[in-house]
Amino acid sequence: METIYDFSVKWPDGKEEPLRDYEGKALLIVNTASKCGFTPQFEELQSLYKKYADRGFEILGFPCDQFNNQEFSNIEETLQFCQSNYGVTFPIFAKIDVNGEEEHPLYTFLKDQKGGVMSKKIKWNFTKFLVDRNGQVVERYSPTTKPSKIEEDIVKVLG
Repeated sequence: METIYDFSVKWPDGKEEPLRDYEGKALLIVNTASKCGFTPQFEELQSLYKKYADRGFEILGFPCDQFNNQEFSNIEETLQFCQSNYGVTFPIFAKIDVNGEEEHPLYTFLKDQKGGVMSKKIKWNFTKFLVDRNGQVVERYSPTTKPSKIEEDIVKVLG
């Protein structure tokens, strides 16, 4: 059975990171954008990360510029913005596409596991996927779902 551990992603410097490195951890995978109305969610995401990281929780952020060009063109600007404005310490990877011809295979997998309300397509920034310790997608949350509202689900997945 396919899991998220079958995929690799890239760091901003282009280095590959096999998601198998996160095996056994609960993950929240989020497509992010620095200039979006939902960008303040970084604050709650960071709070959850600080609260649960020592219990095996990771947040993986994937900047995406597919929704009204709301991400910086330079990934270094994105990283600086996230750190200086929201104190983000969880991993922020290289910019990716979450829909379309150039869609990252990880997002194809995530969407196949948990489709949206009307379609599988990611509709906006800050769509969130909760993944259990076995690499299976447990839940998908809309961009409007505040991270604090999914804390109970995170605690269940952590066990």
